[in-house]
Amino acid sequence: MPIDDDIALVKRQETELVLTALDEAVAFEIGASIRARALKDDLSLVVDIRTWDRQLFFSATPGTSADNAEWVRRKINSVRRFQRSSYRLVLERGEAPFPPQSGADPADYVIAGGGFPLRVPGAGIIGSLTISGLPGRKDHGVAVDALCDYLGRNRADFALPET
Repeated sequence: MPIDDDIALVKRQETELVLTALDEAVAFEIGASIRARALKDDLSLVVDIRTWDRQLFFSATPGTSADNAEWVRRKINSVRRFQRSSYRLVLERGEAPFPPQSGADPADYVIAGGGFPLRVPGAGIIGSLTISGLPGRKDHGVAVDALCDYLGRNRADFALPET
C-alpha cells in the first residue's frame, strides 16, 4: 500500500473512530480490553488513556519498563500538540526527531506510532489512547483494534495492511 493510502486510512481512523463520551468507565473498558489482549497474546506493552487534564487508565504488562512509560509520555505530547495520531506523524514526516526550529524538543516529543487522538462530538480531540512496547505500526494497530471493538466497528475496515 502506498504511503498516501496509509495516510488517508489513518485520517479516516481518526475521524470515524469517535467516542460518544470519554470518562473513567469508558477508559477502563477500553484499557482493560487492551490489557486482556496483551496478556492473552503475550504482548509486552503499556497502555495509557487520558483526557488532557488527567490520566484515566494505565496498565503495564510483563516485559515492559520505565522506558515504555517515557515513550508514552512523549507520544501523548505529540498527539496533543499536532492533533493527530503519532503514527500519522511517522507517515507524513518520517521518524527523524523534530527539527530544533519546531520547538518540539525530542526530550518531550517523539515521532513514533502508538498515540491515538480521542475525539468526542462537539468537543473535538480531548485526550489520547497511547500504546508502547511493540513496533510503532503495531502499537497504532492495537489502539485502532481496541477502538473498533469498543465502537462495534469491523477491525478489517480500519486495519492498516501488514508491512
